[in-house]
Amino acid sequence: MGLAKTEMFTDEQNKISLFAKVFGHPARVAILQHLFKIDTCICGDLVSEIGLAQPTISQHLKELKNLGLIKGNVEGTSVCYCIDKDNWSNMKDIMIKFLDQDIPNTDCC
Repeated sequence: MGLAKTEMFTDEQNKISLFAKVFGHPARVAILQHLFKIDTCICGDLVSEIGLAQPTISQHLKELKNLGLIKGNVEGTSVCYCIDKDNWSNMKDIMIKFLDQDIPNTDCC
């Protein structure tokens, strides 16, 4: 299997690709929706809320945190998560710019 060769693409193209990847799993979408709904940090009830095993939830949280869409703070023996508002706004700006492109008015196909 070859390398992804991400260095061939612009930073913006790579960011869009990473955002699309993180939204490509319904569990991560559900986690983000839940964090928005409660509008506060959440520590332990994601397992019961989402319905997946703790290791699976932890892996999805790790992906979201690595991309910077959520942030976590250690509180006692658990990590509490919330939306990273600055990074979320930055992601929205990038994605809106990409998705809001007009389709040229040509007869292509």
